[in-house]
Amino acid sequence: MRCAILSDIHANLVAFQTVLEDMETRGGFDEIWCLGDIVGYGPEPHACIKLLQQYKNVSVAGNHDYAAIGRIDISSLNTDAAIACRWTARQLTSEDVDYLQSLAVKLTQGNFTLVHGSPRQPLRQYLISAVDANDNFSYFDTKFCLVGHSHVPLVFRQDKNGNCFAAGIPDTMQLEQEDHRLIVNPGGVGQPRDGDSRASYALYDSDAQVVHHYRVGYDIGATQKRMMECGLPVSLGLRLNYGC
Repeated sequence: MRCAILSDIHANLVAFQTVLEDMETRGGFDEIWCLGDIVGYGPEPHACIKLLQQYKNVSVAGNHDYAAIGRIDISSLNTDAAIACRWTARQLTSEDVDYLQSLAVKLTQGNFTLVHGSPRQPLRQYLISAVDANDNFSYFDTKFCLVGHSHVPLVFRQDKNGNCFAAGIPDTMQLEQEDHRLIVNPGGVGQPRDGDSRASYALYDSDAQVVHHYRVGYDIGATQKRMMECGLPVSLGLRLNYGC
C-alpha cells in the first residue's frame, strides 16, 4: 500500500491540488494520512475538506481545525491567525463542521502513531528540537510517529540508550534499516516554514518499507490573489513567498 503523508494543508487548495497531481506522476497512492490543520490561514477551507474527502483518508485534528469549530480557544492564536480563524468558521458548512468534529487527536495505523503537534500534546506542542522530541517518545507505543504543526520537515531519532538526534528529513528513508524509533514531520503542504516556499509532503510504501520526501512548486500567486479577494490578512499571503 502507498500512503500519502500530508500535513498543514491550511486551506491552500492550489498547493493541495498540486501535491495530489505530483503524487500521481510518482505512481499514485492508495490513501491519505493527514496530520491535521486542513483549514486555517488559507482561502479555501470548504474546498480543501471536500477534496480530502474524495480520497480514502485517515486524518487527525489540528489546532486550527478545532479552533475553527470552537473546540479550542482562539486566544492561543496570534492576531492574524485569529482573524483568519474567525473568517474560516464563517465559510464552513454544517457538514464541514461535523467532519472536523469527528477527527480524533491521535490515531494508530500499523506501526505508526499519527498526531498533529506531538504525542504528549497533540494540538499544541511544536517539535523543533531534539530535547522536546526526546520527552515525547514515551507518549507513543509504535516504532514510528508522524507529526506536523511546525511546518518544518524533520526527523527525530531515539537510540536504544534514550538519546535523541534531530536532522532534516532525507529524500528516502529505508524503515527496515532503522534501528531507532522515529518521529517524522513531512513538512507543510499549504504554508511551509523552513525557508523553502515549495509544498512539502511524503509518500510511504508499506511493501517496500520506504518513506520518500518530496517538494513541489505551486502557483503561489493564485493562492495570494484568492486570499486578497477574501480579505484575509496580507501578512499571511506574503509569507508564502518565503516559506516562513
